Amino acid sequence: MNGFFLLLPFLAVRFGLLGGLNKNAIRRAGYFAPLQGNEKIAYYIYQISNIGMFIYLIFLKVTADFSLQFYTGIICYFLGLILCAVSIVNFSAPDDCGMNVNGIYRFSRNPMYIAYFICFIGMALLTQSIALFAIILAFQISAHWIILSEERWCMEKFGEPYKQYMKKVRRYI
Repeated sequence: MNGFFLLLPFLAVRFGLLGGLNKNAIRRAGYFAPLQGNEKIAYYIYQISNIGMFIYLIFLKVTADFSLQFYTGIICYFLGLILCAVSIVNFSAPDDCGMNVNGIYRFSRNPMYIAYFICFIGMALLTQSIALFAIILAFQISAHWIILSEERWCMEKFGEPYKQYMKKVRRYI
């Protein structure tokens, strides 16, 4: 099977489910907080690595060799898709202030980013690609800088309620 087919369920969950639940949520999810300093570089690395992953998967193949790596890849891939779907369902229904603090957001401030990482690691394992793994690491490291800018923006927008949320809920897991 061509590796690109791994993206289709991911894209269906990421954009199809989100658009089906709440049209405004797509706009919210696509919004990047104002960037400062090195965050701008991270943004470009994030976007380039994202495009790189999607294009590179076209040239990769998934081989069902029934190894530990294959089964680990299947587990990561589907776990990532499930976490992404749960995150999106919760993201599409913010509270009255516009914050997401319910559902999976009670345990992580950034469950979508975690879901992406787990799903993408599953893709790297399934395609047995070290190069894809390296692209995913660049994606995830740059995503951390994007997250920092989002958190700064959320503190400015939501004020004290977001600061209290940050004290109660971890950034990742």
